[in-house]
Amino acid sequence: MKMKHVVLSAVALASLAGLASCQSDVLQIGILQFVTHDALDAAKDGFVQALEDAGFVDGENIEITVSNPQTDPTIMASGAAQLARKSDLILAIATPAAISAKSAIEDAGKETPLLFTAVTDPVASGLIASPELPGGFVTGTNDMNPVADQIALFEEFPGIEKIGLLYSSAESNSVIQINLAKAKCEALGLAFVDQPLTGDEATIQSTINQLFANESIDGVYIPTDNYLASAMTSVSSKAIEKGLPLIVGEAGQVTNGGFLTLGLSYFTLGETTGEMAVQILKDGVEPKDIPSTGASSFPLVVSQVFATAAGITIPQSILDRADTIITESSESSAVSLPLVDVDFLKKASVASR
Repeated sequence: MKMKHVVLSAVALASLAGLASCQSDVLQIGILQFVTHDALDAAKDGFVQALEDAGFVDGENIEITVSNPQTDPTIMASGAAQLARKSDLILAIATPAAISAKSAIEDAGKETPLLFTAVTDPVASGLIASPELPGGFVTGTNDMNPVADQIALFEEFPGIEKIGLLYSSAESNSVIQINLAKAKCEALGLAFVDQPLTGDEATIQSTINQLFANESIDGVYIPTDNYLASAMTSVSSKAIEKGLPLIVGEAGQVTNGGFLTLGLSYFTLGETTGEMAVQILKDGVEPKDIPSTGASSFPLVVSQVFATAAGITIPQSILDRADTIITESSESSAVSLPLVDVDFLKKASVASR
């Protein structure tokens, strides 16, 4: 392990390839995950799977340390600092975690390779210079979803004139998505109610209740939002009670109670990030030379369970092109149509990031 200490103290990224080839050394892989929920868990699992597929196995030639602050900024900063001190490579899952990890690495005077995933806009978040040329020691995958196309889905339902936009104002990723949603609403001539939430669980529930008490809204949109990911049951029950279409940011939100999305697979996103890690650990590629990417496809997922409970008729135009129709409140009961990955619902979930 002495050799690894010398490499890290010299901050020589290029020699990571040589370090990886030294089979007597166990590489330290740190994972900083913002919070526990299906989407971020799936991204982590995909990352680990990609490492295993390339021969990097936890407990054999790598040691994975996971720090999960459950959104607490103080715990997150402490966890990031610990990972920065000991890790040969770090994965940060979600925007707040990525920002914290980058700061911790810089504070430690290092340039430890940092990969991110489930980050909505890594450029706006100050993580990279550009997707094509990330620069520095950071790169990764974004989870920007097709917000404009998701908002356009409301037009396929009769009588929708105003929608509620529910999101956490504390998450920059959510604010970015909501700004895109507002722009699309304006382009379509849809009115909207801006309903940000802040604070603890009680405040979140109060804000949800406040939005659904507004009798003027005809539907609700939620982006990939970490704070709302754990509150999907509350949001869904309110939407069903009011009979309102609930369009969400990704497929995990549908399996957890939402109605409809053009969503991405966070497991696949994590796998892509893991493949970047393999380039660094095995091939000696530096993060600055690995372009940052995002999802390439967004299957249409709709819940007949939600529609039936809410008394909503799913437009034939949506049924005709749906990739997955959920017919029972269980992932195993989803009807997978010809275009869908059969593992899609198991691998997909929410959050931002």
